[in-house]
Amino acid sequence: VQLQASGGGLVQVGGSLRLSCAASGRTFSNYVMGWFRQAPGKEREFVAAIRWSGDSTIYADSVKGRFTISRDNAKKTVYLQMNSLKSEDTAVYYCATDPIPYARAISRLPSSYDYWGQGTQVTVSS
Repeated sequence: VQLQASGGGLVQVGGSLRLSCAASGRTFSNYVMGWFRQAPGKEREFVAAIRWSGDSTIYADSVKGRFTISRDNAKKTVYLQMNSLKSEDTAVYYCATDPIPYARAISRLPSSYDYWGQGTQVTVSS
């Protein structure tokens, strides 16, 4: 399984970015997909995740109402639309996939995900 994250960059406070994560090597549409982030000196934290069917999503409280996760199973891609960005959103963002096909539960724990993308840097400047 390979996950390729892209779309990061430098943006001002209040701006927007859309991250993409393209998957290959597994039947993408069968698995929960998640986004996590890691800021310098901090542990990796959950951002958002979406069920394999796309009908259920969960978010970290810190991004709820500002970020939106979505997926296009035909394109094997998951997206993270980030609006109203804050300086504290600065981090390396990673996409990841849950190993259980057709999972009903969506996990916030990094340890629940088995494959990870390489990360894309998001820097929000004030």
